[in-house]
Amino acid sequence: MIELFFIVKTLHILSASILFGTGIGIAFFLFASHVKGASQEKFFNAKITVLADFVFTLPAVLLQPLTGLWLIYEGGYNYTELWLLITYGLYFLMVISWIPVVFIQIKLKNILQEAQANNSTPHPSYDRLIKIWFFLGWPAFVSIFVIFYLMIARPV
Repeated sequence: MIELFFIVKTLHILSASILFGTGIGIAFFLFASHVKGASQEKFFNAKITVLADFVFTLPAVLLQPLTGLWLIYEGGYNYTELWLLITYGLYFLMVISWIPVVFIQIKLKNILQEAQANNSTPHPSYDRLIKIWFFLGWPAFVSIFVIFYLMIARPV
C-alpha cells in the first residue's frame, strides 16, 4: 500500500510543477500574442489564459501551502528553519504578484473582447496593463525558481 506521505509529497511536487508550467505557458502565449498576434489571437489567448489560471493555477496555489505544511510536520522539520522561512516569504511574494496579474488578465480579456465586438483597436489602457502584467510576472517566476532550489537543496 502506498503511504500517505508519498501521496501528499507527489501532490505537492505535481502542484508545484503545474504552478510553474502553467505560469510560464500562460506568460509565453499571452506575451507572444501581444507582440505578434492579430486582435483575434490576442483575445483567444487572453480568454484561455484566464481560464487556465482558474482551472490549473488557482488549485495549485491553494494546494501548495496545505501539502507543504503537512510535509513539514510529517517530515519532522521545524517550521522556523531558515530555508522554510525564506520559502514562505517567496511564496507570499509569488502570490501577491499573481493575484493582480489575474485581475489584469481579466481586464485584458474584456478590453480585447470589446475591441473584437466593435471591430476596433483595443482601448489605450491595454498597453499599460500588459506592461504591468509583464513586470508583475518576474517576481513570481524568480520566486518559484528559488523555491524549487530550496525544496531540493535545503541549503540553509
